[in-house]
Amino acid sequence: MTPPFVDTLRSDGDVIHLEVSGGDALHIRVQSAELWRAVRVVAASWQLVGSVKAAALEAFFPDGADGSDFMVKLHGFEILHEDSSLAFVGVRNGSTLLLTHRRRRPVR
Repeated sequence: MTPPFVDTLRSDGDVIHLEVSGGDALHIRVQSAELWRAVRVVAASWQLVGSVKAAALEAFFPDGADGSDFMVKLHGFEILHEDSSLAFVGVRNGSTLLLTHRRRRPVR
């Protein structure tokens, strides 16, 4: 099996491996537009969106960041229920999730 396209894109550091049972591993990318950074994540399709968000925030902000200040988007739409599984919200192998600030921030 060839790796999905997101595995060949630029990303920071190592791959974040979340608990994967069985053979249903999804290779996805979490990108932060404000930081101009991205991380690769390998997760099971039953994994919650909130757990992927928390792992990406830990990678982007090692000193800590409040998860309620950020939202996750898929195909330009906010994922409102982060307690839903990746498969339920429509994440497929090779998808890119956008992690962005919930409120606009002033440019200085």
